Amino acid sequence: MAKDRLFLLKPDFRDGDKGPFYCPDGLCVEGLLSYYPQLRKQIEVTYLDFPRPRAVLVGELGAEHQGCPVLILGGDAAAARAAGLGIQHAKGKAFLAQPAGISAYLSAAYGIGTPH
Repeated sequence: MAKDRLFLLKPDFRDGDKGPFYCPDGLCVEGLLSYYPQLRKQIEVTYLDFPRPRAVLVGELGAEHQGCPVLILGGDAAAARAAGLGIQHAKGKAFLAQPAGISAYLSAAYGIGTPH
């Protein structure tokens, strides 16, 4: 089965002449990766530059789905469906684009802790 693939923005990005910035939604997911470093071995994590178009996401999901964070599900989306998550679809791929959904999926699919 193919790995789940997580796309995050690189930290300290600039938006024109302003910045540096970080993505607050990505920060939430980074926190989860920090708590459970074994996830980095189980999923593929890619950091993208801020400016659009983000070619890799355009190629994977289309121009209308370039936001980060985004988790493209590598195989069976059963864990996401079982967790009641709103899976989106584009170009034949299933993905999650909200930090809460991404975190819930990672908890269900990889047996890590859940929020309390």
